[in-house]
Amino acid sequence: MIREAERSGIPGLPMLLFLLVGLGLVAWAVVGAVKDQALVPVLAWMAVEIIVIVCLFGFFIVNPNEGRVMQLFGDYKGTVKTAGLRWANPFYSKRHISLRVRNFESGHLKVNDSDGNPIEIAAVVVWRVVDTAEAVFEVDNYENYVKVQTEAAVRNLATRYTYDAHEEHQTSLRGSTAAVAKDLQHEIQERLAKAGVQVIEARLSHLAYAPEIASAMLRRQQAGAIIAARQKIVEGAVGMVDMALARLAESNQVQLDEERKAAMVSNLLVVLCSDRDAQPVVNTGTLYQ
Repeated sequence: MIREAERSGIPGLPMLLFLLVGLGLVAWAVVGAVKDQALVPVLAWMAVEIIVIVCLFGFFIVNPNEGRVMQLFGDYKGTVKTAGLRWANPFYSKRHISLRVRNFESGHLKVNDSDGNPIEIAAVVVWRVVDTAEAVFEVDNYENYVKVQTEAAVRNLATRYTYDAHEEHQTSLRGSTAAVAKDLQHEIQERLAKAGVQVIEARLSHLAYAPEIASAMLRRQQAGAIIAARQKIVEGAVGMVDMALARLAESNQVQLDEERKAAMVSNLLVVLCSDRDAQPVVNTGTLYQ
């Protein structure tokens, strides 16, 4: 693999001053040789002037967080990252490549989770180029490579997890966002390592059931929520009934047989667990009538 070799290049301003002074001196020498009608010196100084003019094409500007990949007839010569006006061999090709932090959002991908349920999923990836040589020479188009490999990683991730957790400690796409994001970042980084790209962050930006099963899954979630709420209500009601019986037994104000205790428990559970307000009934007789 081709690894990045950082070069600083020659500072541009001193080189520009040197070439301009040299160009002036050469022009003065050519004029003097023409006056003397010396053909060979004229040709020699004109050749030097041409060389100086060619050297002027070696200047280039490097912006902050930018690199210039230099090649000479297809041979990689290094990357200049030092910002400012620089100079290098005018025959070098100098390809611009950005080192800034960039982000990419994948499209909404339709894929089956580990339970086989069709879901829609998308991710946002924050990345940057850290090795310009690999980005330019190891892959054909590193930006398109990031896009394709990110979508492949998102698809692979979705097939390894369920949309919702069915057990308490099960990792799911919806309930374990931090763990899923970490796993996604690791997988994308493995795929993009050969392209000289560093993945800074990767997170899911969209997650939903596919339209054809969305309504059914919504009813399932609602049923699960209702069951969980009922369980809490029943647990609380049983605790309140138990506390009421214990307080009555401690006070010794009312003595209830087992049948009356069962009736009391039944009435309290109906009052505490009912969806609607209970209608009170006043007993004007004795306890047993």
